[in-house]
Parts: sequence; C-alpha cells; structure tokens
Amino acid sequence: MTPIRINFQRLQHDIEALSAIGRDADRGIHRMAFSEGDLAGRQWFRERILEADLDFYEDGAANLHGRLDWDGQRPSVMMGSHLDTVPGGGPLDGALGVLVGLEVLRTVKESGLPLRHPLEVVNFTDEEGRFGGLFGSQAMAGQLTPAMIHAARDLDGITLTEAMAAWGLDANAALFARRPRDSIHAYLELHIEQGPVLDRGKTSVGVVEAITGLFKWDVQLKGQTNHAGTTPMDMRNDTFQGLAEFAGEIERILEEHGSPHSRATIGRVELKPGAANTVPGYTSFSLDVRDTDPDTLTNLADAFRRTLSTMARRRSLMFEFEVLSELPPQRCDPALVQLLEDKARALDLKDLRLPSGAAHDAQIMASLTRTGMIFVPSLEGRSHSAAEWTNWEDIERGANLMLQAMLSLATESGGELK
Repeated sequence: MTPIRINFQRLQHDIEALSAIGRDADRGIHRMAFSEGDLAGRQWFRERILEADLDFYEDGAANLHGRLDWDGQRPSVMMGSHLDTVPGGGPLDGALGVLVGLEVLRTVKESGLPLRHPLEVVNFTDEEGRFGGLFGSQAMAGQLTPAMIHAARDLDGITLTEAMAAWGLDANAALFARRPRDSIHAYLELHIEQGPVLDRGKTSVGVVEAITGLFKWDVQLKGQTNHAGTTPMDMRNDTFQGLAEFAGEIERILEEHGSPHSRATIGRVELKPGAANTVPGYTSFSLDVRDTDPDTLTNLADAFRRTLSTMARRRSLMFEFEVLSELPPQRCDPALVQLLEDKARALDLKDLRLPSGAAHDAQIMASLTRTGMIFVPSLEGRSHSAAEWTNWEDIERGANLMLQAMLSLATESGGELK
C-alpha cells in the first residue's frame, strides 16, 4: 500500500500566504500577540479552517481550534503551535506547526479514514510571551490564576486585560479554557529547530527527547557613581567591573555545575549614568539560564547566586535580583518518541534524537497529556529573524512524518500506543 501523503502544494501555498501577513519589507514579520498583524493572521487561519469544512472553535484564552470528527466525547489527538511572532520574526517559528496541523486534518478528512480519536489543531495565543508567559497553553493546562492575568503586562506597560478588551475579549475568560486531562489523548508539535544541529548534520528530522527549563533574572548591581579621572582604581565601587567579573565566571559555573545541555546568557545590560567620563554606580543586566534537568537548573541557580554574592562583597557592591520567569524542563513521552522514530525510519528519513533548547507550548502541554515533538532543520540555525528558513523538502518530510504519527494514534487502522 502507498502511504497517505499530505498535499504539499497546498501547504506551500499556505506558508507563503501567511508569511505575507504582518510582513514589513526587510524588517521581518510583525505579528505580536493582540497586534493588528496577529488579528489578520488569526482571521486568515479561521477562514482556512472553515474553507476545509472543519469545525472551528475559539476558547476563552482566544486559542483557535480546528477540529475533525469532533463529538465532545472522545479524547482528541491534538497538534499545535502559534501564529504570533517576535518583532521582526521569520515565517516559520510557530506558524509551521499550526499549518502542518491544518494540512494533516485536511488530508485525513479527504482520505475518509475512520477515526478512533478526533483530530484537533490549535493556534495557541501569545506563545512568544508579549505578556510574560505562554498564555494560551498555560490557560489550557489550567496554570493561570486571576492574579496572574491581572498582573500580566508588556514592556510598554499595556496590560493583557487592556489588549484583550480592545478585541472585545474578557481576559478572565481564559480561566475557562482549561481542558480536563481525559479530553486529550496525546499532543504532538512540529517546529523548526531554531538551532544548527540538524542543518550541520544534514539530518532530515529531529525527534525531541526533552524540552529545556529556564530561569530568567533581572540583576541590579549598586555601587557609587564617581569621576573617571579623579577616582583611583582601588577606591572605586564600579558596578560594570562587577558585571565583567561575574560574566567571566559563567563558563566555569556551567562546567562545574551544569551539563552539556546547559546554557547561560547575559543578553541585556544597562549602565547608569552612562557617561564616558563617569564610573557607573548602577548596572542592571538579564541572566537567562537553561537546562533539560530540574536538579541541574537548581544547582546552577545556587552557583550563580553564590558567585554574585562573593563578587559583590569583594567589590563593596550591593546586589539584588528579580525572578522574571521560570519554566520547569519536561521530558517527552518515551512511547511517542519511539513512535516518531519508527515512523521516520519507515519513511526512510534520517533522524536524530536531541533536546530542545527553546521553550514551546509542548512544554506546558506535557503537564496535561503525553507529548512529543518533531524538529525540522533551520538553515544555519537562524530563527527570530527575517533570515529564518527551512528547505521545502525538509518541510515536506516533517509534515509527512507528522501525518503518519497522527494516523497511528487516531485512526482505526493505526497502531495504538501501549
């Protein structure tokens, strides 16, 4: 028998059409959550669901669902990701997983195969964290509280409540988006890798074993502002020198307390008063630390805290930090990992097991149901930029792997996971 395959020309057309929404010449795509671009992208997606004669549903968190053979009684096999982007993002981050999910539903519908479980594709709201988290999937997993919703705001001070109200939505309705555990049979997500491993290895698909956890701190160092010419070097309370010393310790800390999957990044630095002839008396910086093991993350947090304290004491500085976000790492379901590997080899695809160094909606969904992820290569590891891309043939391979995995999970003729 010839295996069912997705309609690649249709998927390719969808990718090209969606990538034009929110595009700003060479500055990438701007579809930040609850922006005009996001609204246009969501409307386009809704039209494609209805055009395919699938059931459409929008939940209280503004997650958009396309459903096939839905009866509300049987647990669904769900695929999902997100259509929102970072400012100046690329055409595939998040969007590819949603569009592949839609194409899987259309292909299965056209095949006429009987389904043991309904199929569901979801566009999760604000995965990119304009308002500080993975809002849509956290709502579905029941991880939100009224206080969290009330406190959520973006970098410009706009609250989530205000942004949703501008669309005629009640942010507190997100509390009703929670799904019972027995309503989802399994969750799969296809995503670009956003890193260079698959591309450098000329590997068709990645099967994700674990999704990184992270903690993100905002650190403030407080010393004494003073004249750059008249203050001797041994009499300074220079906060930038404190930052430089701390930054120089990062590789040592990762080597002693981390793992091969550990990452630590200082991505933002602010010096005050910021004059060339003035010793900076105040420095703030971000610290983003990731690993796939929860104990390793705890050990890294302790080590970074001790190093900050030692440095500050030696340099007569004060320090404090605020925890901006924390996400626990999650392991993908071993049976789903094996299923994806088996299906990849049945399709004669070169595959590789690897961790995800980025957070995804799958990470949140793993608290609700068994979860698996497929990666496709990112050219030169590029993502979160207009240069982000994946070769068409790799997109097609990943989409057909998703289709075969979904058929195994959801159809009468497919194999049930034990």
